[in-house]
Parts: sequence; C-alpha cells; structure tokens
Amino acid sequence: MRYLLSRAGRVFAAFALLLALAIPAYAVEPGEMLADPALEARAREISSEIRCLVCQNQSIDESNATLAHDLRVLIRDRLTAGDTDEEVIDFLVARYGEFVLLRPRLQAGTLLLWGMPILLLVAGGIATYLGWRRRKRTATAEDRRLKPEEEAALARILRDEA
Repeated sequence: MRYLLSRAGRVFAAFALLLALAIPAYAVEPGEMLADPALEARAREISSEIRCLVCQNQSIDESNATLAHDLRVLIRDRLTAGDTDEEVIDFLVARYGEFVLLRPRLQAGTLLLWGMPILLLVAGGIATYLGWRRRKRTATAEDRRLKPEEEAALARILRDEA
C-alpha cells in the first residue's frame, strides 16, 4: 500500500511539474523578438491583449496560427517605427474591428457587454429574495393550520362546552 501511495504521489508531482512548465509557453518565436528589451516588453504587453482571429479564445501571444504570427510581426514593426501602444491598438481595431481586443473598450456599443454581469447578479438576487419570501409566506400559512389530532381535540373541547 505504501508503494502505491508513493508511486501515485510521484505521478501527481510529475503531472503538476509538466503543467507548470506548460503554462508560460508562448508562441512567440525567437526570430520575432526585438533586440531592444523595452520594445519587446511593450510588444508582449500589446500582443497579450489582442485576440487571435483564428483561435478566438487565445491571445496572439499564445497562438501558433499564421495570422497570429503576422499580427505579432506587425505590432513589432509598428513599435519599431515609433508608434505608441495606443496607436498600435487603434490601428489593429481600425483594421480588424473591436472584436480583435480580448477586453473590449467601454463604449456605448459595449455598455451592455460590460453591464451584463452586474445586471445578472442583481436579477439573481431579486429572484432569490422573491422565492425566499414566497416560501416563507407559504410555510407560515401551513404552520397555522391545525393538525388532525389538534382538530379532534378542539372539537372535543367545543362539544364539552356546548
């Protein structure tokens, strides 16, 4: 039994180690990286906020798709040309639309998107409160009814008095 536990523990530790090593794996290739560490850090920050249009649930920093590679190179080219981070993001939004951002900007068109979690939380709270109130009202009405034994005892008392 001790052997099984230690073997299972080693398998779990190996799995956890592999998982930990896989987390920081990015798709950025060495040939894409900029020589200037400050520019490379800016490029990484921007590419972590841009959605891969092929994968759709990954940033281009994590994606191996060809389009993601092209967008990473485009970001680095624009940064090298002297664009600010906001100018690069604005260029990508103008070219691909607001969908390219993993976190859409707060605008009139995205207000419902940003407000929906709050609306759902409030609606859930109201529904919970109303359900609790209805159950409480029903429970108190049932509690006021006499049980059959109590009704029989009351009938005997009333009969004895009459």
